Amino acid sequence: MANPNALPKYTKLFINNEFVDAASGKTFATSNPATGKEIIQVAEGDKADVDLAVAAAKKAFHRDSAWRKMSPLQRTNLMHKLCSLMERDKEFLASIETQDNGKPYAEALFDVTISIMTLQYYAGWTDKFFGDTIPAGGFIAMTRKEPVGVVGQIIPWNYPLLMLAWKWGPALAVGCTIVMKPAEQTPLTALHMAALAKEAGFPAGVINVINGFGPTAGAAISEHPQIAKVAFTGSVDIGRIVMQAAATTNLKRVSLELGGKSPVVVFEDADIDYAVDTAHEALFSNHGQSCCAGSRTYVHEKIYDKFVEKAAAKAKARKVGNPFEENVLQGPQIDDEMMTKVLGYIESGQKQGAKLQAGGKRIGNVGYFIEPTVFSDVKDDMRIAQEEIFGPVQSIFKFSCIDEMIERANNVNFGLAAGIITNDINKAMKFANSVDAGSVWINCYDAVLPQTPFGGYKHSGIGRELGKDGLDNYLETKTITMKLL
Repeated sequence: MANPNALPKYTKLFINNEFVDAASGKTFATSNPATGKEIIQVAEGDKADVDLAVAAAKKAFHRDSAWRKMSPLQRTNLMHKLCSLMERDKEFLASIETQDNGKPYAEALFDVTISIMTLQYYAGWTDKFFGDTIPAGGFIAMTRKEPVGVVGQIIPWNYPLLMLAWKWGPALAVGCTIVMKPAEQTPLTALHMAALAKEAGFPAGVINVINGFGPTAGAAISEHPQIAKVAFTGSVDIGRIVMQAAATTNLKRVSLELGGKSPVVVFEDADIDYAVDTAHEALFSNHGQSCCAGSRTYVHEKIYDKFVEKAAAKAKARKVGNPFEENVLQGPQIDDEMMTKVLGYIESGQKQGAKLQAGGKRIGNVGYFIEPTVFSDVKDDMRIAQEEIFGPVQSIFKFSCIDEMIERANNVNFGLAAGIITNDINKAMKFANSVDAGSVWINCYDAVLPQTPFGGYKHSGIGRELGKDGLDNYLETKTITMKLL
């Protein structure tokens, strides 16, 4: 049952299977975006704490450690035990996620379910990453896959628990050890997950969680010479900083899942009500705070006016409010900074000539709520068409033919995802084959599954998460060659 007053149980750093104060003794507040009020103070880690966590993770990765000596089946069993504990604490996890992030409780509960599914999926991979035997004449040649070692993981605030599962799953499956920094806005579920990992029986040092800020704790992870790989999900600007830090220290490998400006294309043969609903959820889900949000809605000129009318009506009907209240579909933006940024984009759209069809304003003066907003008559060179807004702002464009549409869809710096709604399979596949996007959804949107790789083209990132491809980020390939005497 939802509990808006659930009190977080863990607020310290988690290092070597113990909750400890930051070396500096500092703390910082994590706040409820629905009220703007502090939930609780949490420990503020920095470089000294990251050093301690890396030392613990390095010890846990030693070739003679309990973790390294575990069989794949033992790792599978630990991961399944963790999932069972998550199931036990499902409602509590969802409640503190809603407090910390502001998403509706039903969505938070769904995120917990998908996080469990993701970890269960990767629990099945512990003995299925294989090397090869290679024909080599007078030699016996083979490869083996080995975990890279200590990995740093920096996750965002929009899907705190789900992004943790995306990162922990493959790393634990192959046998890496982890130092994770959750977003400073949303540390609470990561800390509870650390406690569950200890309860499940993961050895000391395998999982470490350091609350803190990007320029301190995040930078320390990115720069650390004993971290072999860093995974980051967040903005393009910070992704560049992470890459630079990795390059100037130990050349650690880097995987990045960054921003998007994803098109949803609606053809004239589509069922218009289904298309309106799909495009609406593609954008407004999670308050528009999604890297793969369908933030460019392209509609064929023959149905454009009718689509805009229905889209505006649906946005006006979307219930915004207290995320613990039943039937609320949209809570607050994450903080005042993001709310101000989104409102700035709305102002820019109006100034550049887009037509405001719905919303456009802040709701009240408590919390960080914004009206679901719809623009029509949007042009490709407007800021709202080119830049990632990360808020509840739907921009609707008009197009006339598929070749024009493909060119326009690709005319941005991002390439994370794309969607098309049509009953014509030829149009659907031509678009899917031609669009620069890591994921293409036909007659659906945001159908992200644990078994399907996810990642982007261009500025949207490097590497893939989820699916078998997600393991590659955490594996080295070793070639072993023996001469026959």
